[in-house]
Amino acid sequence: MAADMKLGLALGYWGGQPPTDALELAKLAEDLGYDSVWTAEAYGSDVFSPLCWIGAHTSRIKLGTGIVQMSARTPVATAMTALTIDHLSNGRLVLGLGVSGPQVVEGWYGQPFPKPLARTREYVDIIRQVLRREKPVTNAGEHYPLPYPGGTGLGKPLRSIVHPLRADIPIILAAEGQRNVSLAVDIADGWMPIFYSPYRNDVYEHSLGGMKPGFEVPCVAPVMVGDDVAELLMMVKWFLALYIGGMGAKDKNFHFDVIGRMGFADEAKHVQDLYLANDRAGAAAAVPDEFADEISLVGPPERIKERLEAWRASPVTSLLLGTRDRNALKLLADVMS
Repeated sequence: MAADMKLGLALGYWGGQPPTDALELAKLAEDLGYDSVWTAEAYGSDVFSPLCWIGAHTSRIKLGTGIVQMSARTPVATAMTALTIDHLSNGRLVLGLGVSGPQVVEGWYGQPFPKPLARTREYVDIIRQVLRREKPVTNAGEHYPLPYPGGTGLGKPLRSIVHPLRADIPIILAAEGQRNVSLAVDIADGWMPIFYSPYRNDVYEHSLGGMKPGFEVPCVAPVMVGDDVAELLMMVKWFLALYIGGMGAKDKNFHFDVIGRMGFADEAKHVQDLYLANDRAGAAAAVPDEFADEISLVGPPERIKERLEAWRASPVTSLLLGTRDRNALKLLADVMS
């Protein structure tokens, strides 16, 4: 239970054009006392550049990557960027990492996807070696061997020239499968779920067993204030339909699997079929209202306040508002104060 749940702002990745309100929303969140602001990447805008821009115009709010796609950068490149931003922001970085999926990893980055758990374990270990700066960095694993075997034969273990501001920059793993969640508990400082329902905490109860004191669970939830609950839920359902039907392959879609794990397997299959048949409106309409409502906070202020209690009673430690609505930011700040 996270009775002292914090608030964050999830800005996500860019759409067709850069958003014009991201910086102002981040500054408002800081003024309202929000704990963190998070950026993301898919296959367009990158996760770090907008975060640096926000960091340059704020002074207190934590800067989270939600998430760095691991295949986009070697672990050492990610560690270099992390320690640089942490210095520039005076120790405000939270490093969220994730493997993404085979569609993006192999289709966009041209990297192999197999063995994501083993790759993640190596990736995190190398980053921690760089940040601790105790000795030159080496890795004997099959995914990120250091020094590189073969080649010129001239490679040698190196240690960062820069002394990191913090050797313990928090590392958060985005994970959807049960084994991946268990891995986050084992090697990371936190877990970032997707499509989390505070009404179904039992789904991840076993995987979260053994959480260490201070383990963080930041979770994005769409938040929209308004009187027409059905209309607002339809906006959430359009977003869910995209992820269920379009963000992954038909037979390999981790987001699709999460919906099934939550008890909506048949409905997810129907949504996927409609989406892949180019019936986007039908797919959105087919997303269960119940599920869309559980993973979001929408409606009049009183309804949002009432449903917020389920989140406060869940393992979620930071509720990251997926919203561009200033009124929603202000409402949640008022309720949580």
